[in-house]
Amino acid sequence: MTASGDRGLLRSAASPERATFLELFLDLVFVFALTRISARLIADFTGGQRGVPAGIGQALLLFLALWALWSLTVWSTSWLEPETPIVQTVVIMTLVGAMVMAVAVPDGFGERAPLFAVTFVTLQIGRVVYFHLVGHGQPNSRQTIRVLFWLCMSAPLWTVGGLVQEGTIRGPLWTVAVLVDYTGLLLGWPTPRLGAQRLGAGRLAAGHLAERYQQFLLIALGEAIFVIGLTFSGSGFHAEQTLGFALALALASTVLLWRIYFHRAGRVLGEAISRSRNAARLATEMAFAHLIMIAGIVLTGVGFELFITEPLTDLPGTWLIAIFGGPALFLAGRSVVEFQVFGRVSRSRTGGLLALGLLVPAALPLPPLAAGAATTIVLLGIAIADWRRSPRGSDEEPAPPF
Repeated sequence: MTASGDRGLLRSAASPERATFLELFLDLVFVFALTRISARLIADFTGGQRGVPAGIGQALLLFLALWALWSLTVWSTSWLEPETPIVQTVVIMTLVGAMVMAVAVPDGFGERAPLFAVTFVTLQIGRVVYFHLVGHGQPNSRQTIRVLFWLCMSAPLWTVGGLVQEGTIRGPLWTVAVLVDYTGLLLGWPTPRLGAQRLGAGRLAAGHLAERYQQFLLIALGEAIFVIGLTFSGSGFHAEQTLGFALALALASTVLLWRIYFHRAGRVLGEAISRSRNAARLATEMAFAHLIMIAGIVLTGVGFELFITEPLTDLPGTWLIAIFGGPALFLAGRSVVEFQVFGRVSRSRTGGLLALGLLVPAALPLPPLAAGAATTIVLLGIAIADWRRSPRGSDEEPAPPF
């Protein structure tokens, strides 16, 4: 590849920052992956053999692997020209690999663990090696070496964890592997003699990256709606009034999550990244904040399934992990985003988290439907507080803390 070709691989100031159709196509695979994660969790909450704590832990590890795969893809397309054949090939590789991993998710800690782990490792390392070889070490050979160094540290843990027969060993190995992968991402893959440098430290398409975060969050909300519709359509429509109320609560909660996210901070992510004195660091930390929110939305969708299918049964205490814990996770991540964009956190966010915590003991003697109604009321209160606090005439200007 020539020098001019290398420069063509990097994004320029004139590059369009909208997501490409191929990137949106990739997201469809992750919609399917999220449905598989939700299905695992629903089975665990409703008497699955794994149990709730083990089931949540396993689902979390699988979800974190999928998110790492998506995040590195998004960072690459926000740093490089997404319409170039090299980058498009990597996106297609990711699409195929992510589909294989998603198919393996239901038994990702059982018979399909080797498939999940080997596909993940092959895809993560293979993409970096492909960039390095096909681009002749460009656009930044040191950066590919940094990323490859960290991926090679976690690869044996993923592989051995997937291949071992003893399931109790798999969890600890994959936990350490996830910690290695995410530590590298957070710190900019510090490597001996090369130091650390986050992707996009030179030129980052802030608008593109922000849009991709927003789109993935909408994917998670869409997956929650899928759970609502599938649960309600399979309910047999018994006790229609109760089911109708449960459906209305679930849909209202989903709309409120959308409203709370996009109110101010969620709409100006790109501008905040552009104004930051350290855009690469801010964008990296935003990835972690969105990870928390999306995990919360997936867990909230599981809560919808529980109180729609069993609205008036005795409430198992573990169900509150989904019904209250999902919205709490979302609010925690949304609070982080607000700080990243404006350098402060609204009282409505902390108040909502406090309210959900205080409601836990009060909700234990109540039926699941009442617990779901309580979370909807909390979210509605936050949305109303946001509306009343909105400045008249124009939105608040982003003021990132760094």
